[in-house]
Amino acid sequence: MTFNYKHTKYASYLGYITQAIIVNLPPLLFVVFQREFQISFEQLGLMISLNFGTQILVDFLAAKFAGKLGYRRPVIAAHLCCTIGTIGLGLFPSLGMGYAGILLATVINAIGGGLIEVLISPIIEALPGDEKASAMSILHAFYCWGQVAVVLLSTLYFSLAGIQSWMLLTFLWALIPAFNAWFFSRVPLRKLEGEGEATPPRHLFRVKIFWIFFLLMACSGAAEQAMAQWASLFAELGLKISKSWGDLLGPCAFAALMGIARSIYGIWGSRLNLTKALSFSGIACLVSYLIAVFSPVPLVSLIGCAVCGFSVGILWPGTLSLSAKRYPRGGTAMFAILALAGDLGCSAGPGLVGLVSNAVQDGVLPVLDGLRSLIPAAETTELGLKLGLLAATLFPLALLLLLGWLAVSFRDKKAPVPSNQPE
Repeated sequence: MTFNYKHTKYASYLGYITQAIIVNLPPLLFVVFQREFQISFEQLGLMISLNFGTQILVDFLAAKFAGKLGYRRPVIAAHLCCTIGTIGLGLFPSLGMGYAGILLATVINAIGGGLIEVLISPIIEALPGDEKASAMSILHAFYCWGQVAVVLLSTLYFSLAGIQSWMLLTFLWALIPAFNAWFFSRVPLRKLEGEGEATPPRHLFRVKIFWIFFLLMACSGAAEQAMAQWASLFAELGLKISKSWGDLLGPCAFAALMGIARSIYGIWGSRLNLTKALSFSGIACLVSYLIAVFSPVPLVSLIGCAVCGFSVGILWPGTLSLSAKRYPRGGTAMFAILALAGDLGCSAGPGLVGLVSNAVQDGVLPVLDGLRSLIPAAETTELGLKLGLLAATLFPLALLLLLGWLAVSFRDKKAPVPSNQPE
């Protein structure tokens, strides 16, 4: 069979579906981990932070070597890591390793996920054709559709096979990265234009506008994952909704609306002012968090969780596209460093929610009576989760401030910032 660049796109899409598997399958098993291995909220938060922390380390190393080793061998290795890690998520703890086994599988998955995150975006950016921002948004939409598939198919599996058969589910999901490792060994790949003339990573940090995008990526990742990682547990334990309905109305609806937002931008994105679109998304994100926290009606809180997915949809791919447009000589290293920034946010966001939730539940963090009266919560667990999500509103607020700084400093220029000199 002869492979062409369409197959390269398909392999890239499967790469982001793989990313969705390793990020979103573990949260669906949080309640299982708590029951079978006696894992606390704080340990679950550590697991999430370890995942993204490992990806940060991979991003950092990739920023140094990106563009020098080529794409094929690293991207194949990434998918093999995801295959082993996903299998290990079910196998390692069942072999008597318990929580340590879950952490080991998390690290292996994170190595593969970090490489995928660094490599797939420049692979798509390097393909022939225009409308790079739209192509990037469609690529990231596949992460969302992957998340929807993980939640829907896993929920269906639990309904048919029972939650006690959760280990087999991890083996089934591992088939996708295993196939894609082979697929990437066959499809044609191209390097980014001007890769040899790209700005060295250490010089990127001397460019003022790059720092804005770095911080925007961190806030985008934090705002997205703080809700995505805790939506399932929030629905089940905080809102007293069954696991199946909680997963469908929480993380599944979140992912579906995020995918819709990215698909819409992928189709009509060239007609939009990206900076204004990002600002609108930041406002909608803040409002959705506040609805999830303060609504006295559980269904309305879940609607807030779901709408958050739509609001954060274009933040990550939009920031990548805007940075590539403003600073076209950043090269693969820039994508790697921005991925590092995003993963810093992905670690900080859920970690903050877990830390605050655990502190409230343990009585370490006092809750003001006025604030307690505003947040409807029957139990300390529910109050802790809601206050954790309230703390996460810091990220969309910071994002809006950064976008305002970007608009004032650069007046939303249509032409790229000169790339041959620091700002």
